[in-house]
Amino acid sequence: MLRQYLHLSHMLLFLGMILLVIMLPISTVARADARNPKTIDDPKIAYLKGLSIEALLKTEITSASKKAEPLFDTASAVFVITQEDLRRTGARTIPDALRMVPGLQVAHINASTWAITSRGFADWFSNKLLVMIDGRSVYTPLFSGVYWDVQDTMIADIDRIEVIRGPGATVWGANAVNGVINIITKKASETQGGLVSVGAGTHAQPLVEARYGARIADSADVRVYAKGFQREPFETTDGDDAHDAWKSMRGGFRADWQTAAKDDVTLDGQIYDGEADLALDLSGFLTPPYSRSLTGTQTISGGHLLSRWSRQWTAASELMLQAYYDRTHRNQVVAEEKRDTLDVEFKHHWDPEGRHDVVWGLNYRWTRDDIVGTWNTSFDPDSRSDNLWSAFAQDDVMLVTDRLWLTLGSKFEHNDYSGWEIQPNARLRLKPSADHMLWAAVSRAVRTPSRSDHDFRTNLISGADELGNVSVFRIEGNEDFKAEELIAYEAGYRWQPDRRFYLDLTAFYNDYEQLRDVQNSSSPYLETAPAPPHLVVPHLITNEMQGHTYGIETLATWKPVDIWQVSASYAYIELDLHSPNTDGSLPPEAETSPKHQFQVRSYLDLPWQLHLDSELYYVDRLKALDIDGYTRIDLRLEWNPTRQWALSIGIENLLDDAHTEFDDRAGVNASEVPRIVYGQATLRF
Repeated sequence: MLRQYLHLSHMLLFLGMILLVIMLPISTVARADARNPKTIDDPKIAYLKGLSIEALLKTEITSASKKAEPLFDTASAVFVITQEDLRRTGARTIPDALRMVPGLQVAHINASTWAITSRGFADWFSNKLLVMIDGRSVYTPLFSGVYWDVQDTMIADIDRIEVIRGPGATVWGANAVNGVINIITKKASETQGGLVSVGAGTHAQPLVEARYGARIADSADVRVYAKGFQREPFETTDGDDAHDAWKSMRGGFRADWQTAAKDDVTLDGQIYDGEADLALDLSGFLTPPYSRSLTGTQTISGGHLLSRWSRQWTAASELMLQAYYDRTHRNQVVAEEKRDTLDVEFKHHWDPEGRHDVVWGLNYRWTRDDIVGTWNTSFDPDSRSDNLWSAFAQDDVMLVTDRLWLTLGSKFEHNDYSGWEIQPNARLRLKPSADHMLWAAVSRAVRTPSRSDHDFRTNLISGADELGNVSVFRIEGNEDFKAEELIAYEAGYRWQPDRRFYLDLTAFYNDYEQLRDVQNSSSPYLETAPAPPHLVVPHLITNEMQGHTYGIETLATWKPVDIWQVSASYAYIELDLHSPNTDGSLPPEAETSPKHQFQVRSYLDLPWQLHLDSELYYVDRLKALDIDGYTRIDLRLEWNPTRQWALSIGIENLLDDAHTEFDDRAGVNASEVPRIVYGQATLRF
């Protein structure tokens, strides 16, 4: 019933948006000149603003400390994807956009599935990267990871994506172990007027999105939008249909208003519905064939409602209160999950004397799931409610006026699995002059147990001996599973000698304890139900793995002339992990991330309102998955014939007709990423 309601709501909202677009262009164009041009979603204004390196480094970000601070002065490994970056790379999904982040691994598994991680431990269920959208956590407590197929919105409505490489747990909490991705959308006042965009190409048939924003009262603005797309299936390495077609539809709104008492209020909501085909290789069956290749279709639906209030209490004091409710429903063939989440957060930013800059806050989160399992994958119990309580405090102390700062803080959390977790950090930054900034940090972060660590059961391998006796290799969750721990050491340097050049260097060393592992737990035992009777060989999820990782990340941006900007980055990582449950070889997690990654991006403005953009990505081989390294080149040409129109054509993966980027070990078959040619037309009015 819920899924039918969501689907109907999507259709009505989408049709309503199209009707609005058809009926209002004449009156909207007539009013365009009367608007403040700074609030118009204009591609030419965005180009002029986005190409300034100096303006980018002065951009105030909030992901590092939950308070606004210039990117250049942040004592963290930070990268900001701007709206101009999103437009000029032609990104049609958020994972596509994340490819440009130095040190971030983004790998396509199949048409709708990605493995995305920071500083190692790549997997479909990567569990050490926290992802936020407008302050709302989108990771699932089922496995402490992210379903990237439902993290979507209109790309044109994203203001920026802030990416922290390294721990962010002091202010964001558990699971922000190796990084934080914070996706921030534009205020409704910045998306006035209408926008319609239509795109089509190989494997993308079609992409349609529409949005309309208006001022509804004094200091009150609203926008509504709808988006739908369908992606054709990729192919397997044998050239067969990979059975991974994907389609989705969503709609939403955002309202912002400011009262006379300097209160800022935001209300944001979204619903979505979709489905994605998948091919599975499963084992663990009790009758022949014990291993089977299956195809199926997973259905995905959900929505959220978020409200946020903030007040500038005094010049030195600001309050924020936020609450959201989130509902998701996923039927993934091997298991079905329904989840409700309620989250309430309070934050206070206080700058009492000029030498102290204090931010502190409280948070409570409740989540409940209902899971319908199968013989292959199940949870015990099949329904559970969990509570998370947390508080954090951080003080940025100026030790030497406008030169040296020390940041001290900690997060205090209590969860229903491992109890209390304390995650402190200390950061020192030195700015000897306006164009140099050095920083260093030491942090503790944890990845708290998830349902998959605690209550999970999967039957991986089965078979029968010559006498017909059936046995099953089973992995089971562990009620005594502890939090994974990290002590991280980081250092960085930024240099901007002039307005045309910028250099960013980062080095890190991560020391891990109590990492997730699997060990033989006890002697085999006989199980009679379901039939036939079978011998179970049990293995338990434990915390036996430990080790360290280290590496460097570099970024250089150069603008030799006003019409051309080029960026280059390089990332290197080495993993040294050990487990007593292996034969001495490295665990698979140590070799699912590339040692070397390199990329170059170029933005070139040509005469006649043409813009030529290109990206080159090199990704090293993944030894554990037997996947070769690859070089990918993407090209895009955009033309703005008028202030309202943007027409673009592009090609992705120019050098190869197809290549494999990842091979998931959870049973989902990987497919090859094809060469894609596409075109897109966007009208703003």
